[in-house]
Amino acid sequence: MTALLALIRKDLILFMADRRALMLNLLMPILLGAFFGFITGGAGSKDAAKIEVALVVQDNHPISQKIVKGLKEEASLSVKEMPLEEAKAMVLKGKINVAIVLPEKFGEHAGGALFGAKNKPELPVFYDPSQSAVLAMVKGMLTQQVMQSVSAEMFSGKSGTAFVDQSMQELEKSSQQNPDKAELHDFLGSLKKFQSRQQNQTNAASKEPKAANETGAAAGGLNMPFTTKDEAMIAGDAVTTKYNGYAHSFAGMSVQFILFMAIDAGIGVLLARRLGLWNRLLAAPVGLNTLLIARALSCALIAFFLISFIFAVAVVVFKVHIAGSLPGFVGVAISFSLMTASFGLLIAAFGKTPEAARGISVFATLIMVMLSGAWMPSFMFPQWLQSLTLIVPTRWAVDGLDAMTWRGLGLDAALPAIGVQLLFTLLFGLLALWRFRKA
Repeated sequence: MTALLALIRKDLILFMADRRALMLNLLMPILLGAFFGFITGGAGSKDAAKIEVALVVQDNHPISQKIVKGLKEEASLSVKEMPLEEAKAMVLKGKINVAIVLPEKFGEHAGGALFGAKNKPELPVFYDPSQSAVLAMVKGMLTQQVMQSVSAEMFSGKSGTAFVDQSMQELEKSSQQNPDKAELHDFLGSLKKFQSRQQNQTNAASKEPKAANETGAAAGGLNMPFTTKDEAMIAGDAVTTKYNGYAHSFAGMSVQFILFMAIDAGIGVLLARRLGLWNRLLAAPVGLNTLLIARALSCALIAFFLISFIFAVAVVVFKVHIAGSLPGFVGVAISFSLMTASFGLLIAAFGKTPEAARGISVFATLIMVMLSGAWMPSFMFPQWLQSLTLIVPTRWAVDGLDAMTWRGLGLDAALPAIGVQLLFTLLFGLLALWRFRKA
């Protein structure tokens, strides 16, 4: 036991003596975690980024003007009017997410299309192919504005009245054998009466604006038949608690840089082998098992210290809360630290040279971190890839830390992450021990 403690103490002293590596392992995950957390929403106090939209207006019809007004009033859009060629160039360069064109006579044709006219106008939309999700959101808001503006004008505006008059005249001239003529004539007549009443109310409201405000006589178009009540599923009271994006980013960056520390630990063993120090330690009255356990425990202690320090900074500076089970958080951190230590031993066991082992292990670490959802949310992966990442230990580490921080889940949610990481610890450790004994 004395030899084991001495070896652990030796590794800890060497790690603390390398101030450059210590500062790298402490500061880099904090800086990158802060950066990624900030751009993904921060602590909930930052306004959501608006979608940049270019608007090319080639039509002066009242319907088109209402659409322009409605789009500019959308809280989630930042709309800028510009010429067509400039808009297309901005989208091509990635400066603007989407460009919408309101072509000539769009308002006139859209009004007729509302009642089944065959010549439905087209709205050209130019978009950045890397922003396909943004395109869907913009088209949804555009649909709402077009429907509301077209219906408002057709039911209450002058263009709608002119269109109904024209349609009734054409209907009178049409063939008497049209089976729907009577019903269509009744419908247009009723619509004309409705338009007259709406216009009278609008004229009265313009003379007495105060009375119009009190009675709500202002005319409007068809509105969406529902509204959504958005509620984020987070720990605590949804009214008083906001999602803190720093929690997830600190989890991801902690996992990444602590694994980098494990790489350094494994490379250190390979360097000790090259210099003959490993054989000297084995020549001392210290067994191979004791040497490997000491190395693993010292690496695990360093990893646990790093993750504790990083999340302490996250709690104090970036208002991250351990909203779930504190024992669960500690359990996830310990199991990840042990898995990290065994990963370092695996690198040392199978690495032939320090240079070759560093390149392969860095690549493997970056793949594991990428698949864990640390860089981008795992729900953005294809379904088959989401299932595949369940065999990656870092996925369980990140999910476990998320569950214990902003998700606010209990100890039962931490147990699967702890169990899987301990299984990987055992697997990596046995493989490393087998390789060391074979060598």
